Amino acid sequence: MHVQEWLDTVPAAAVYAVVALVIGLESLGIPLPGEIVLVSAALLSSQHSGINPVVLGACATLGAVIGDSIGYAIGRKGGRPLLAWLGKKFPRHFGEGHIATAERSFEKWGMWAVFFGRFVALLRIFAGPLAGVLHMPYWKFLIANVLGGICWAGGTTAVIYYVGVVAEDWLKRFSYLGLAAAVLFGLASMLVIRRRAKKAAAQREAAEAEPVPAVD
Repeated sequence: MHVQEWLDTVPAAAVYAVVALVIGLESLGIPLPGEIVLVSAALLSSQHSGINPVVLGACATLGAVIGDSIGYAIGRKGGRPLLAWLGKKFPRHFGEGHIATAERSFEKWGMWAVFFGRFVALLRIFAGPLAGVLHMPYWKFLIANVLGGICWAGGTTAVIYYVGVVAEDWLKRFSYLGLAAAVLFGLASMLVIRRRAKKAAAQREAAEAEPVPAVD
């Protein structure tokens, strides 16, 4: 089933837990579809399903911050051998090219790489562990991590929620307009048919009333 359909089958508390867990594991360095789960849950909350968007955004932010912090600790302890091991286990996500790109971003942008990395799928997986491997001061990492988590998780939840609400309202209006258009089309079709029927009847009456010429 689609993620949103699956989330719709579980209680609201389970949705909060799933969102926090998936985003936390992704931030820790495990390649999971955290953004897809968050967007699906936010859309679900806009459809009056009992899911509070504020609680959802808070859970997503908490998962992002905690996951990144654990990833930082693991990366700081594991160092380069950890990246090499991950490259063997997950070559599509932790290949040498991906790691080199992420390292260049960190070397160039520092804290901003952690902050903006939250909005990029590749860096979202790398940010925590790579910041630890590169021994970024934890206080700098924590500030960027918290701000990035709030902006990404809270902002994504808010935007998708309001987009869902507006879309639902627009679709309702569209359905009303469609109904009105269908009624008008039906009335216009009926009037056209009636006019054509009257015209055809008048032509038949005129043809019947026309005198038949005498035959010599």
